[in-house]
Amino acid sequence: MKRVLLIEDDNSLSENTKELLELAKYKVEVASNGKKGIALALEKKFDIILCDIMMPELDGYGVLDALSKNIKTRSIPFVFISAKSDPSDIRKGMILGADDYITKPFTEKDLLQTIESRLNRHQILKEIAASKKPVKDHTTPQIPDLETLRHYATNNGIYLKATKRKNIYIEHDNANYVYFIEKGMVKTHTMDESGKELVIEIHKKGNFFGFCSLKNSKNHTETATALETSELYFIPASKFESILKENHELTLELVNFLSDKVYTLKQHLLKMAYASVLQKTTYTLLEFAEKLSDNPYDFVTVSRTDLAGVAGISTESFIRSLTQLKNDGVIDIDGRHITILNYRKLKNYIQ
Repeated sequence: MKRVLLIEDDNSLSENTKELLELAKYKVEVASNGKKGIALALEKKFDIILCDIMMPELDGYGVLDALSKNIKTRSIPFVFISAKSDPSDIRKGMILGADDYITKPFTEKDLLQTIESRLNRHQILKEIAASKKPVKDHTTPQIPDLETLRHYATNNGIYLKATKRKNIYIEHDNANYVYFIEKGMVKTHTMDESGKELVIEIHKKGNFFGFCSLKNSKNHTETATALETSELYFIPASKFESILKENHELTLELVNFLSDKVYTLKQHLLKMAYASVLQKTTYTLLEFAEKLSDNPYDFVTVSRTDLAGVAGISTESFIRSLTQLKNDGVIDIDGRHITILNYRKLKNYIQ
């Protein structure tokens, strides 16, 4: 039976929540304020902690900060339950290391699904950590180029299937792996202080990502989310580092590959900085068509919201521009499918 610590100063809510969880076969203990919650968490063993934000004595942020600094409690999944739904409040909690956030009032389904999801994810990470074996230097394979590295990833990496909209990792998560996309598309993104999503990059089949785990900082600086059902393989960062140390030609090719990506990203930012809304929309469509498809006339199935995020404009503005392009006869729209009808004419919009 999984043990839940509920830290909540509202007696009525804590009693109702406790009853719901106990009916779902969880063992629940309740603390009426932050200080009591910390004391209970240090005294007993819990599988997950649910915590309100606005409380007397010590608020939820203070509780999370204290527990994350203690070796006994820092790995316990931590979920905020609060009426504070402002994006900046959510972002603050995630920066401190919260695993999830439930907004009051919540349904029984929301509560149970969130707890089950966090417990399952925590169990998977524990199993992965337990299965990791130290690799001696003499076992490091000879991998001279990126193509060989791709084959190595699919043959030796840990397989992961991510359904559409599933987070592969979250900003501020521990960054212990490098990821390779065998099939599908993944976006890396973050949120600004106002809660607006900023798309950093779109990764396609054959790409590696998650390289921040090779820096001194061991936390992701962005969130990675599947844009469509994707199949990935991930390699422990320690193993990836040893491969690079023993394969200098591969390291040079990887540096060149990343340099090209940085240059492309700079060009994208420059174009987006000075372009009109219609030009931003056009450039984004061309970018997806040219880089994420073998045939630029294939339809684009990425959501309007994600496309708008790449373009750096609102979804409403993006849709208006799509309508104009459709009326001009250069694209066709059928549900979620966007098809380029006149590739040359479409390119004229950004010149």
